[in-house]
Amino acid sequence: MNAILYFVTLGLYLTATIIYLAYLVKPQPALAKASRWVIYGGFLLHSLFTLARYYEGGRTPITNLHESLSFFSLAIVGVFIVFERKYKVTILGSFVIPIALVLMSISMLFPMGIAPLNPALKSKWLVVHTVVAFLGYASFTVAFGAGIMYLIQERFLKQRKLGAMYQKLPSLDKLDDINYRCLTFGFPLLTLAIISGAIWAETAWGTYWSWDPKETWSLITWFVYAALLHGRLTTGWRGRKAAILAIAGFFVLLFTFLGVNLLLSGLHTYK
Repeated sequence: MNAILYFVTLGLYLTATIIYLAYLVKPQPALAKASRWVIYGGFLLHSLFTLARYYEGGRTPITNLHESLSFFSLAIVGVFIVFERKYKVTILGSFVIPIALVLMSISMLFPMGIAPLNPALKSKWLVVHTVVAFLGYASFTVAFGAGIMYLIQERFLKQRKLGAMYQKLPSLDKLDDINYRCLTFGFPLLTLAIISGAIWAETAWGTYWSWDPKETWSLITWFVYAALLHGRLTTGWRGRKAAILAIAGFFVLLFTFLGVNLLLSGLHTYK
């Protein structure tokens, strides 16, 4: 049953990606409506898949790379739906939903079976730490999509090529506001994830901080987004600079999440 839910969800995300890309080429109300219903259906089935694994394994399904990639994808879709409904920007899905699809697809490369829980992960902090971290990551992913759109739209304006693509994309002000709202939503969550992780580390390993590769790169990620938020609040960073930093921050985040697990070894390496 779990496998069926997983592959149907993957199929719906693939379908949604195709529709969103078609909408990018030719924005039509019918495509916007279809993409919305397909991604809602995908999110619902993905949530059911996650709940099914929870009940089967008796734990939050977020303790290995297959589960983490799947949950990251679910979080991205969920946060995207919130921002899409708030800002009425269907085309944002053309830049965000493909990322969720790629992450979900990569999760197939790792064992899908429900393995016994690592003793270090048996803690009440598991849910708090991981869920808030992935919600923060998902927010930054949406900011990445908005940042890409901002740079494209700005390029059209500078070159005065106000053609079909320019008409399809939202205004620079709206894209900058989405970027900012994602940052103000994601940064406190990332901060809470690091704090809860430190408390969890003390109970599991007897120290709040050990400069494990995951801890180090999480701190680097936090500093990147802290710099962006500080710049926006104190020196008025907006527009292009904020978009570029949101894009750069996303790549740092990806390395923190995936690169550290695959390339570096440490206490947080679970595959």
